[in-house]
Order: sequence, then structure tokens, then C-alpha cells
Amino acid sequence: MEFLQPSTWDDAMAAKAAQPEAVPIAGGTDVMVELNFDRRRPPALLDLTRVAELTQWGTDGPLLRVGAGVTSRRLIAELGGRLPGLAMASRTVGSPQIRNRGTVGGNLGSASPAGDAHPPLLASDALVELASVRGVRRVPVAEFFTGPKRSVLAPDELVAAFLVAPAGGPQQFAKVGTRNAMVIAVCSFALALHPAQRRVGTGIGSAAPTPRRATAAEDFLAAALPWDTRGRLPDSTAREFGALVAAAAAPIDDVRGTAAYRRHALSVLAGRTLRWAWEALCD
Repeated sequence: MEFLQPSTWDDAMAAKAAQPEAVPIAGGTDVMVELNFDRRRPPALLDLTRVAELTQWGTDGPLLRVGAGVTSRRLIAELGGRLPGLAMASRTVGSPQIRNRGTVGGNLGSASPAGDAHPPLLASDALVELASVRGVRRVPVAEFFTGPKRSVLAPDELVAAFLVAPAGGPQQFAKVGTRNAMVIAVCSFALALHPAQRRVGTGIGSAAPTPRRATAAEDFLAAALPWDTRGRLPDSTAREFGALVAAAAAPIDDVRGTAAYRRHALSVLAGRTLRWAWEALCD
């Protein structure tokens, strides 16, 4: 196995263009598991840890642009106030050692339906920036995933960054697993309220072939919430929202849970996160 170690972003893109089969590696929290269990034997690894550009974040107009190499630990510490939903999800990622290494860019590159970062990115209408020697393109995260561990990434492209607006209202994330962290989610759910636009964002994880939004639930809730009065949230609204979120999923039975349990859990998580978010907005 060849080991490529570029020190600049241009060199990284050139290496990927020359060897499209090379697997990018940064934190290694997904790739090394596959290598250790002999599930994958790529001809080359493309180490991106020396590419300083990937570890930076800043603003791009009204959006935050976060490099693919920014770790979960840094996201929590440096961006938790502006991206609270993503920070909540990042706190459930593995152990402190994993959070010191793992990145949202790596989560996106793996494109797992169970990726913890994916639901908050969906709820916040994030963009994924992809780059190659041919140029740069930005893809809405809702269009990024194409199947289990598959995405629109071309063979010569790398995930450069993600872009997302700072939270304009309360955000929440919750997942079900055998323990709070260091576990693949049985299912997960993210919610973002955008009161200025009277809009709702959702993200479902580990309950369909790809991470997905619950658009019917979003439309229902945007119309049902008492945005002007900040009045009490009716129980019937939370129940209907939960039912619509569960209906948007397409889960399967596997060793971590049944499809029926995942749907039930999603309805509970949706109602619970809605109550938390609405209470935070009304405080």
C-alpha cells in the first residue's frame, strides 16, 4: 500500500487526480477501522494531516466555512455557540481521544447513514464544498448522499469544507444508542428552528439508506407553531410532528434495532427535541 503525504492543498488535489483510487485519511477514525478489520485494502492512502488549509475556519459572506480537517473537539470549543446542534452531535462522537482526531469532513467523506454530523448539517441547510484540479463546487448536503456510504464525490474530488449559516434560533440533537457516546446510533434526529424566516429544519440519521430530512414534518411545524405569540406548544402539535418525522424514515431491522423501534424512537426524539427547542425560544 502506497502512502501519500502532501503538505499543500494543491499537492493533495494533484495526488488525488493522479491516483483517484487513493483513500483520503485525516483522523482515521473510520478508515483505520476498515483497515484493521481487513474490510478494505486500497492501493494508496492520501494523508491530509499536513494540509494546513483544511484545519482552518472562517466566514464566507453570511456563512461559516469550516475546513474538512477541523476536529470535533475544536468544533465544540470554537464554534459551539454558533453551531449548537452540530456541537451537541459532536459531543456524542466516541471518546475524547476520538473527538481529538475525528472530523466532520471525514464524516462526510464516509457518507455513512449513521454519521452523527449529518442530521445537524441537514437541519441547517449546509453546503458541502468539493474540490479537485478541475475546480470547486458546492453541493447542498441534502443532495450529497446517494446511498449507504455513497455520495456525489467524483473519484478525483476531495471534501474541502462545509458551509453553514450560524444558528438563527434554537437547535437540538438527540440519538438513541446503547450508551450516550462511543456507539453507532440506532437512530438520531436534529432540529433547527429559524424564527426570523418562520422555518424549521430537520435531519434524520441511521434510519434510512441515507441521512435525510423530514420535509412534510418541517412544513407542518412551520405552519403550526405560534411564532408571533410564543405561546404554549400544544401536545397535539408535538405528537403530529413526531408522527411525520417517523413516517419520513425508511429504517431496516438489524443487530442494533428493528425498523419498528427506530420509527417509534424517532417520533419520541422529534417530540422531545421540539419541546426543548421551543422552550429555549420562549425563554
